Amino acid sequence: MKTYAIRQPRPEVYRIALAPPMEGFDNFITAWVYRGKKTLLVDTGPSVTADALLSALAEIRCRPDAILLTHIHIDHAGGIGRVSNAFPGTPVICHEKAIPHLVNPEKLWQSTRQTLGAMAEAYGPIDPVPETRLMNATELSCGLCRPVMTPGHAPHHISYLTPDNTLFAGEAGGVNLDLGDGHICLRPATPPRFDLKITVASMDRLIDTAPAVICYGHNSLRTNAVELLCRHRQQLFSWQALIGNEMEKGETGTLLSRCADRLLKEDTLLAGLSQVGPAVFQREQFFIKNSLAGFIGYLNDLRSLAR
Repeated sequence: MKTYAIRQPRPEVYRIALAPPMEGFDNFITAWVYRGKKTLLVDTGPSVTADALLSALAEIRCRPDAILLTHIHIDHAGGIGRVSNAFPGTPVICHEKAIPHLVNPEKLWQSTRQTLGAMAEAYGPIDPVPETRLMNATELSCGLCRPVMTPGHAPHHISYLTPDNTLFAGEAGGVNLDLGDGHICLRPATPPRFDLKITVASMDRLIDTAPAVICYGHNSLRTNAVELLCRHRQQLFSWQALIGNEMEKGETGTLLSRCADRLLKEDTLLAGLSQVGPAVFQREQFFIKNSLAGFIGYLNDLRSLAR
């Protein structure tokens, strides 16, 4: 049975959905292939789906000229060691802060296990990448694509803009899920430690690039890129207001669940979640609460500074 699915939403873009052995994740993990003057592979997914990705690349006869990593969370880059070994002459582009963690991923793997628990084990451990294959994104040729520094979801997060204004945003613009039948879900990806000012500055940077097309790190390609980036920017402030309101009520033991319940009722950009099955809903609940934890930590830090 195939553990990947290939779609070609535009002549130059392939979306490869990778299915780890986790219920509700079969249309969530995404690698992108862009064919312009050069062929780019954007993100690899986790190590458990690395062989599936290599099979998909073979199916579309893709030998990438560069592998671009938006960030090194293991659902996006855990498979880079295995994939890089299949293309040893291909440079791996990432943030300079990510390079030592890819050369020696043990610390990254242990912190990921601590944060994600069983989910990390299902994704699989990270294999190292030889330092000679790694390239600081700031050294990337302008003719290939333009790196846009977008810290927020992670301090080392980078988005990439191609010469024809296709933006590979990773999770800098949130998570935009294509739920079918015209339904979408757009939600923040703001895990701890989160800083709203840094994230909004990254959003503004992306909006200023005026992309025509946006390829999200999970699942979807959209042609109303600037509109969606602006809507997500406003969504961040709406979440801040709602979470701040709930924090004023005290009762910290129920804070996460209260915020999640209100957001599912009040945030129209989450309305599409009413259409999904229980496994996908459970997955999204986990990530929504993780993003809420990031906001709560940020707001608590602001309160501490104000005292």
